Amino acid sequence: MLDRLKKLIKGNMPDADVEHATEATKLADLGIDSIGMMMLSMSMEEEFGVEFTDAIPFETVKDVLDYLNEHAKK
Repeated sequence: MLDRLKKLIKGNMPDADVEHATEATKLADLGIDSIGMMMLSMSMEEEFGVEFTDAIPFETVKDVLDYLNEHAKK
């Protein structure tokens, strides 16, 4: 799941250094701002079959992975 997420992040933010990203990495440290998070959310909806109806305060890669592990349909 981590590798799939890294690929999505890189696809949405080509300048993001995801190669060394771990679960503890903060999204802000990858250059993900509010617009980047919106774009990433749309990609996650398509890739993982999740639907975001409310804003979720993701701070780290682990926060995103935990959400995906609980809600992903794909």
